[in-house]
Amino acid sequence: MKDSHLTLRLPADLARALERAAEERGVAKSMLVREAVSHYLAGAPAKPAKPAMTLDEFIRKWESRPKLTPEESEEYARNIEQARAELLPLRDPWE
Repeated sequence: MKDSHLTLRLPADLARALERAAEERGVAKSMLVREAVSHYLAGAPAKPAKPAMTLDEFIRKWESRPKLTPEESEEYARNIEQARAELLPLRDPWE
């Protein structure tokens, strides 16, 4: 069966919440909408959206992060680039 295409208009606040949730989970917005519709139609209760982080929470998290020396930072960046080069290309699971 061929997938169906749907265009959806959302209020700005709901669109921003969807975008934040997708970014937090590292998935596409369309995937979250598919999950939500599936849960809704299956009668499963929707999970409440995680509230946005406050500035105080962000500052506490930021201050607790480990601090790297410039040399450690450069090595870390090289390691990330090397790991990226070794990754297989991603395939869209919805194609």
